[in-house]
Amino acid sequence: MTTEVRTPGRQSGRLLGPGYVLRAATAEDVGGARAVMLDTVYRDLRSGYVPRWHADIIDLDGTYLRPERRSLLVVEKDGEIVATGAVRDQGPQSPPNPGWIAERFPSGSTAQLCRIYVRPEHRRHGLARALVRELCDFVVTAGGYESVYLHTDPSVPGAEPFWRSLATEVCDERELPGGGQGIVHFELPVGAGPAAGPVAR
Repeated sequence: MTTEVRTPGRQSGRLLGPGYVLRAATAEDVGGARAVMLDTVYRDLRSGYVPRWHADIIDLDGTYLRPERRSLLVVEKDGEIVATGAVRDQGPQSPPNPGWIAERFPSGSTAQLCRIYVRPEHRRHGLARALVRELCDFVVTAGGYESVYLHTDPSVPGAEPFWRSLATEVCDERELPGGGQGIVHFELPVGAGPAAGPVAR
């Protein structure tokens, strides 16, 4: 069960557990959110920072905070951002993704979940699941979306089983000739997230 809380100078949010508050990000959160994302990219992802894939991390304000149909959420504990999650109205591009994936999830009508990252010491507290739920609520509230898409790198510890517990596999590139990018593509039905009420944007 979540409880709505208000923190001075911050957006209202939801208390997830002892000290964890989930809320919409503000401009003041950009630095903390970027730190979580960059640490994850370098620690957990095989690629490290690659500008063509991760440029949104550098411009969080322009990518997620200003556009109407996009959102960036954060989880805060003791004044520190410890988890992030975002959604954008942009489908996967081809290349590098298979052409049929890009056709199935076109930009504009596809809500892509991304940057759902939790610092290692704060994992196993339900933070990622709560972020997905709130992002799915945002997708419904924003309107105009026909599908919810995401992809994950199965080499990241815990990522693949987490997404398999929530979403439906569309394509496992490891099964393609040559192994593709080695990522797994998933889809969630619009409105599939457990209802918990929206977080203020």
